[in-house]
Amino acid sequence: MRSDVELIEAWRRGDADAFEELYRRHRDWVVTVAYRFCGHREDALDVLQETFLYVVKKMPALELRARFTTFLYPAVKNLALTRRKKAKRFASLPANAPEPFELVGLPDESRELLTGLSGLQREVVALRFIDGLDLKDIAAALHVPLGTVKSRLHHALRALRERGPRER
Repeated sequence: MRSDVELIEAWRRGDADAFEELYRRHRDWVVTVAYRFCGHREDALDVLQETFLYVVKKMPALELRARFTTFLYPAVKNLALTRRKKAKRFASLPANAPEPFELVGLPDESRELLTGLSGLQREVVALRFIDGLDLKDIAAALHVPLGTVKSRLHHALRALRERGPRER
């Protein structure tokens, strides 16, 4: 199986199948992340299309310095939040609208665990433990210093420990 870097290089050389493989490899992840931010499956599917259109536009100058998902994450997040803002204009939403990182699209156990954390803490915990990104990749994806990621994760884990186990 070719790596993402190999697929990107093959795509640059004109191998259309390489783009198709990149798309198939990452589409479910993109939809999952988009759904966390916009809260609607249809919007998440639109974000999927917009994300890969963004990738096509960036391709000539794209140089991966981390995982492909690290490159994709900021685009997915921004596109999903933009879509959510547009949806708010056309729908009446409660005054206490949720924080940017939603709990939708997460497994029940994860949703229950992350309830009570700030949106920033939820995001870091999900990227680390649900999406499996390492701390450097999270920092790159969020465009924040590594120390910020460590701090958010530390505070989130401390809050979870202090809360203790939840009863079912």
